[in-house]
Amino acid sequence: MQGQYVAPTGGAGNTSNNNNAWGIANTPSGSAAAGPLSTMRAPNTYAVPTPGTLVIHMNARVEADFGANWTTADKGTNANGTPNGYKVAPMGVASDIRLYWGADGVAANGLRYGAAIEAWQNFYGGTNYNAGINAGGLNASGSGNTSGQTIFVRKEFVYLASDKVGVFRLGGAEGVIGLLDPCIFSSQCWDAGMGTLNGGGPNALAPQGAMGIPWVWASQSGAEYATNKIAYLSPQVYGFDFAFSYAPSKGNLFADQSGSTPIQPGVCNQAGPNCLAVTSGNDSSRWINATAAGLRYQHTFGAVDFKAFGLYEISGKESLSTTAYLTPAQARTAPGIAGLTSLRYNNLGFFQGGVAITYSNFTYAIDYMGGQVDGQLSLNPEGGVSQNAVVTGLTYVNGPWTAGAMIESVDTQGDARLVGVSQRHELGIAVGGNYKLAPGLAVVAEYQYMQRHQGGFDFNQGTLGRTVDGRGQGIETALVMNW
Repeated sequence: MQGQYVAPTGGAGNTSNNNNAWGIANTPSGSAAAGPLSTMRAPNTYAVPTPGTLVIHMNARVEADFGANWTTADKGTNANGTPNGYKVAPMGVASDIRLYWGADGVAANGLRYGAAIEAWQNFYGGTNYNAGINAGGLNASGSGNTSGQTIFVRKEFVYLASDKVGVFRLGGAEGVIGLLDPCIFSSQCWDAGMGTLNGGGPNALAPQGAMGIPWVWASQSGAEYATNKIAYLSPQVYGFDFAFSYAPSKGNLFADQSGSTPIQPGVCNQAGPNCLAVTSGNDSSRWINATAAGLRYQHTFGAVDFKAFGLYEISGKESLSTTAYLTPAQARTAPGIAGLTSLRYNNLGFFQGGVAITYSNFTYAIDYMGGQVDGQLSLNPEGGVSQNAVVTGLTYVNGPWTAGAMIESVDTQGDARLVGVSQRHELGIAVGGNYKLAPGLAVVAEYQYMQRHQGGFDFNQGTLGRTVDGRGQGIETALVMNW
C-alpha cells in the first residue's frame, strides 16, 4: 500500500500504522504466504476498510518476564564509596501491558483517514518510604503497590491519507526517525517487541546506573514519538519515499492548563516556568522547533532485498533569561540541576542513516547517528564533543523462529558539566530470539551486556564525583501475547 510503513523482516507489527491490515511476515515483502506463525499477531487481525466504511480496532499486548541481572550497582554506595547498606536481588518477575485502540476509514472518494491511541502501564516506584520512616508505605504489600499503578496515554494522533499524496499525521506519535525506521535499520525486530537495547530486556530490570544506556538512535523511543508534532510520509515513487516532521516543543500543549494533576505545579497564566512553549526562561537545555526531513529507498534485486535511509534534524533552543549563563567550571559547583540548566547549548543538528540487506532469511543492518546531539535527542553543550553512535545487527527468520544479535557503540559528551574534562563511552551487546508457539503467542529469551564510562562521573550516584563506571549483564525470558 502506498504510504505504508516498510515491512520489517520478522518484526512485530507496528501498532502505529495508519492502516495496519496485516501482521509482519518473515519475507522481505511482508507477504502473508509465510504462514500463520510467521507473524506476531494472527493473520488478518486487522480488517481493511472498504470505501464508505470505518473499521474500529481494539488490540492489546501482555508481556510477562523472568530475569536475572548482575551489575556493579547491585550493592549501593555513598558518594565517598562506602557501602550504604542496600543490596538488590539478582532475580525478579515483571509484567507489562499495552492497549491499542484506533479506527481506520475510507471515504467514498478514496480518502483514507483515522486515528490511533496507545496506552501504557505506569508503575509505582520501588518504594515510597520517606527518610526516617521504618515501616508502612504502599510498598509494604503487593496490593498497595499495584494500587499506585496507572494507565496513561503514550501516543494519540489523527491522520489523513491518499495513495497519491501520502499520509499526514497530527498529534503525539512518531516523527521522521520512527516513520523511516519501525525497527529494521536499528536491528530491533527480533525479540517480539520486548525492547532489545532500546530500554527493554534485561536493561529494563537492572539498576540503571549500570545498564541504563540511552537509546540514542531514538527509533521507536518516547524521546521522539511522545512529542506532539506534524508529520508527513509520502507515497513510494521508484522505491523512494520522503518524510517530514515538525515539533514546536518537547510535549503536549494541553499540559499548560493541567494544574490539577499531581505532577504539574500550576497552569500557564502568563509566560513563566509553568508554560511548555516558552522560548526564553530558566532552562537553557530545552530544544524548541525541532524539524526533520528524511529519504528512504527500498528495492528487491533478485533474491536480495535492499533498504536504506538518511535524515537530518535541526532545532532551536530556549534562551536563558532569568539568570546568568554559567561556564562548565562554574556549573560543576552549582547546586542541584542549576549547573545543567544554565549552560550554553548548541541547537540540534545531526545526521542519521542506515542500510538493511536481506538475503536467504538473514538481514544485516547498520544505523549511524552523529552530530550536535548529546544522548537521546538532548542538546549538546557548547564546546562538547559531537556524538558518534553506531548500532549494527544480524537477524535470522525461519517460520516461527526468529533470532538476532546486535551491538551498540555510543560516544557522546555525556554530562554537560564535564565539557573540557571528559566525554562518555558506552557499549552494549544483545543476543536472543523468539519462537511463536501459536498465533499471537511468543516465547522470548535474551542476553545483554553493557558498560559505561566517563571520567569524573559516578554512575552509581548519577552525578559528578569519583570516576565509578557502570557494568552489567543479564538474561531474561518472557511470554508475549498479542491480539
